[in-house]
Amino acid sequence: MKTQYYTACSLDGYIADDNNSLDWLFQFGDPEESSYPDFIREVGAIAMGSTTYEWILAHHIDQNADMPQTWSYAQPTWVFTTRQLAQVEGADIRFVSGDVLPVQQEMRKISADKNIWIVGGGDLVGQFHDQGLLDEIIVQITSVTLGSGAPLLPRKITNPPLKLQSVRMMGDAMVELRYLVTHP
Repeated sequence: MKTQYYTACSLDGYIADDNNSLDWLFQFGDPEESSYPDFIREVGAIAMGSTTYEWILAHHIDQNADMPQTWSYAQPTWVFTTRQLAQVEGADIRFVSGDVLPVQQEMRKISADKNIWIVGGGDLVGQFHDQGLLDEIIVQITSVTLGSGAPLLPRKITNPPLKLQSVRMMGDAMVELRYLVTHP
């Protein structure tokens, strides 16, 4: 069982632009040779920040969504927030706040020995890292730069450095890097 950060980012390290938009990413469509189908089969629980959750609501779930679809995840999802947020009917969503450690322990119990996916954002991933709970980073880097926006991981991780596990090309516009997170 691992706690993983699986995401895409621009070449200059942003997961969303200044307006929290992912339009820059959607131009690539479904990347060739994506690891996502294999990855999601091994996920038993999901953690996400409130900005990510609200983005999903606005763009996929809400009545006026620009890309309407149903809730994509069968796994129980913990949304870290300090505000009241709308619930998605029929989805196993739990709203939590505060320290990530007790929440991660609860997620481990419920995930049935499968992995925990931290969907985003970067600051939430940083909180898991700060507690020594992050095991792996899987990032698909696209061939665009944004100049600014939401950073991939707003933490300084220098000692010990991440350990590169694999590099995989995905078509002619993306590469996937897998890093093992080591802890002192």
